[in-house]
Amino acid sequence: MRRQLISFITRRTTAQCLSLACAALLVSGCALHEPSAPRDVATPAVWRSGATSVVPSQVAPVDQTWWHAFGSESLDQVVALAERDSFDVAAAYARVRQAQALARIAGAPLVPALDGSGSASRQGRMGGQADVSGNTLALGLTATYELDFWGANRAARDSALAQMRASAFDRDTVRLTVTAGAANVWLSLAAARERVSIAIQQRDIAAQVLRLIRSQTQAGQATSLDLAQQEGLYEAQLRNVAARNQDATDSENALAVLIGHHLGDVALNTPMLDTLTAPPTVASLPRDLIARRPDIARAEALLAASDADVLEARGRMLPSVSLMGGIGFSGGRLNTVLENPVYSVAAALSAPIFHGGALAGARDLRVAQREALLADYRRTIVAAFGDVEASLNAIDGIDRQQAAQQRELSQARTAFTLAQSRYRAGADTMLTLLDTQRTLFASLDLQVQLRLARLQASVALYKALGGGWQPPPAGELVSSSARQTRPS
Repeated sequence: MRRQLISFITRRTTAQCLSLACAALLVSGCALHEPSAPRDVATPAVWRSGATSVVPSQVAPVDQTWWHAFGSESLDQVVALAERDSFDVAAAYARVRQAQALARIAGAPLVPALDGSGSASRQGRMGGQADVSGNTLALGLTATYELDFWGANRAARDSALAQMRASAFDRDTVRLTVTAGAANVWLSLAAARERVSIAIQQRDIAAQVLRLIRSQTQAGQATSLDLAQQEGLYEAQLRNVAARNQDATDSENALAVLIGHHLGDVALNTPMLDTLTAPPTVASLPRDLIARRPDIARAEALLAASDADVLEARGRMLPSVSLMGGIGFSGGRLNTVLENPVYSVAAALSAPIFHGGALAGARDLRVAQREALLADYRRTIVAAFGDVEASLNAIDGIDRQQAAQQRELSQARTAFTLAQSRYRAGADTMLTLLDTQRTLFASLDLQVQLRLARLQASVALYKALGGGWQPPPAGELVSSSARQTRPS
């Protein structure tokens, strides 16, 4: 009779626990709902900067290998080294793997947790007595699960997945920044080396004029003042050569560091800037830019994570129900351990009552963080449009400057040639010759600087347009393959 009573009570208790679990599962659909932060941002209809208007039928997407448009194998090699060996890119890949691990951790509470245990013991009397109580072996399995009534655990998982997407987009942003930065520094190195060559030419011209003035001074046709002025100009050109060499070495060192190497480890070849192709102006429609920039995608993913964080914080303020179950086995011998299992089933309700405002504070914190991320999202979009406008304006302005500067340089060459001839014939003064020298030298140096600015403006435009980036297809957002290691 006693056994029957115990069995009846056990079955009734178990039925109650199972009923509670079923009811909890039915109510678990009552998750909280929170409207997402608004994503609306005004976009311009057309680009205002630049001379080229973009027609929808003429828009072509930027090639992902946009640096090939410059027509330099050396640039292609530098960009490949930057993508392979840059420590910034390596760190970005590692952050993606961190986000993947965090997403797995955040999704774990959505499934039951199962733990196993085992123990073995022997009890006996000390002192050589034969009275030994025996051995005890025990095995156990315990399962716990928190019912996600209000969707807090799902919101935590969704936040982690959005953070993972943001990390992948950040990796793509870093990769685009590194490749564009490598192209920019490589162009600066090419310009610096070309300016060294121009400085040497200027020094040689100044030396040629100095020899002329020395001979005329010895013949009494030039004064000591003329000679002193030209000697000073010659020394200035020597200083200019030293300064340009220093700039070239600095640019080479900066490029080596950017691609993850020491100065001199990699041969960094550069051609003359006028041998490079200035890519034609490319642009997308303003409405397409939002979907072509990884930094905008990252900002939107962070905003989505913040929406989920608000839901999680609200869910933590409400009661929670946990289910627990277990089964245990014990015995004196290994072959009898599984003969008499003991099970347990339980449910627990927990409701926050007083936490000193911590839960409400956590909710308000998440709401404020979402407001900040919303502002960052809108700022990123506005800045993206500003980047394109600035690049288009730079290209248009530099093209106009180059056309005028080319005519200016031609006139400076003519003026210097005439000044030399007139000075030799005694028809003009030394002051005129010095002025034409300075004008020619400045014009030659400016020509290189404008070529550099024009090529770098193209790099800036490619970067502003997203560098050919496209959102990855669903399910292929984050590659699980490990990044290649640096070569030894």
